[in-house]
Amino acid sequence: MQRAAGLVLGLRAGCCQRSPGWGRSRGRGWSSAAAEASTVLKLRPEKNGRERILTPESMNPLVKAVEYAVRGPILLKAGEIELELQRGIKKPFTEVIKANIGDAHAMGQQPITFLRQVVALCTYPNLLDSPSFPEDAKNRARRILKACGGNSLGAYSASQGVNCIREDVAAYIERRDGGVPADPDNIYLTTGASDGITTILKILVSGGGKSRTGVLIPIPQYPLYSAVISELDAIQVNYYLDEENCWALDVNELRRAVTEAKEYCNPKVLCIINPGNPTGQVQSRKCIEEVIHFAWEEKLFLLADEVYQDNVYAKDCQFHSFKKVLYEMGPEYSNNVELASFHSTSKGYMGECGYRGGYMEVINLHPEIKEQLVKMLSVRLCPPVSGQAAMDIVVNPPVPGEESFEQFNREKEFVLSNLAQKAKLTEDLFNQVPGIHCNPLQGAMYAFPRIFIPTKAIEAAKAHKMAPDMFYCMKLLEETGICVVPGSGFGQKEGTYHLRMTILPPAEKLKVVLEKVKDFHIKFLQKYA
Repeated sequence: MQRAAGLVLGLRAGCCQRSPGWGRSRGRGWSSAAAEASTVLKLRPEKNGRERILTPESMNPLVKAVEYAVRGPILLKAGEIELELQRGIKKPFTEVIKANIGDAHAMGQQPITFLRQVVALCTYPNLLDSPSFPEDAKNRARRILKACGGNSLGAYSASQGVNCIREDVAAYIERRDGGVPADPDNIYLTTGASDGITTILKILVSGGGKSRTGVLIPIPQYPLYSAVISELDAIQVNYYLDEENCWALDVNELRRAVTEAKEYCNPKVLCIINPGNPTGQVQSRKCIEEVIHFAWEEKLFLLADEVYQDNVYAKDCQFHSFKKVLYEMGPEYSNNVELASFHSTSKGYMGECGYRGGYMEVINLHPEIKEQLVKMLSVRLCPPVSGQAAMDIVVNPPVPGEESFEQFNREKEFVLSNLAQKAKLTEDLFNQVPGIHCNPLQGAMYAFPRIFIPTKAIEAAKAHKMAPDMFYCMKLLEETGICVVPGSGFGQKEGTYHLRMTILPPAEKLKVVLEKVKDFHIKFLQKYA
């Protein structure tokens, strides 16, 4: 170690003093000395050196427990493969197709013109003088900017969000729900729906031991829920959707889950995803009424994740908001059941994931808890104001008689009808493959087919210390370049295996993807038969 220290000191001295032959000898002498010092230091690190404060052992164990399958090991592997392709390493495919996430624009969906026009005008107000923008877009931009500090999108907004945008959200909810009243003071603009869900759960979780808050989530679920529950050290209470009945929610299953959970926690929160992610089911009005009655009966706080409310494809299905059904059930329910519902710019026909726009409406909240909620929101100052502006266009689009209406409506209907066609195509092609069964895709943006995995493949997965469907999806990625998410990342009944795949790729590419999955699956069955 002394020798290394001497070398380092010598090198440091060399930085300050130059010998007459410095320019000639530097290339050989300096580099060899530096290399020798570096090698010695690497081989013999200082025994009494300062240890790192943050290590895997000292980090927050709740963070370590968090898992998010949508961007988990599969996506990391996909990134490695992309780099290999860029370096010219030969693969049986020429590109990685990321069908793991509902990122519409990344999959080629075009932005809605009117939404982008308004956000562009808000971002660069000089464009308000341009004849290239329609007057209805300019009017909305002026109204939003007038409500912003300094008439700028770059200013912080109120923690709850820009007031006029909250007013527009309330008006939208009233229109959507057939006149059911909505109060702007109950509206909170958020950084995507995820921000709202996380914030509400933070306030709800309390207690210790058997009184620790239990959160009921559907299985399969969107992994945000299990991740936040882990981070907050709450108790995850699973209720299983009925795969044999198109992933329907059965209140008897809710009752079983709550009854069993009362033995070890305090079930306090019931999460619903409608339309479903990853399962794509759309709940009937009757089912929603039963769920609301159950929540009232068991004194559960309802969280209604409704970000796919525009994505309903099955002709015999219709979106019903929990808020609307709650009010139509009468004051005994509407004045007592606590409900937070969520929406976002990321899904629907907009697909504006990157703006991170969203809102939540919270009703029947205790006045003091409302103050605590605003306090929590104020800690993060405000959601991105550009995302708030994008959310405003979702809830305040062009109406008949305005100059942008026809183009807006045409673009919206094109996206939704295209998604409906791809939902049917995906269901049909999956069901043509031996060993794969896919329920009807009634809504949302994903297929969640059940896949048969042979015993030998299950044994091979165990040898690789992987869940069987993770092993399957990893092989699919390595052999075809198709990136999907294993069902184990969303939860599933013991002994069943699934994968989640988005239906967002363009129709022709989607057909290619589905054909590749079919060919892979048949070879997989043959290999592990």
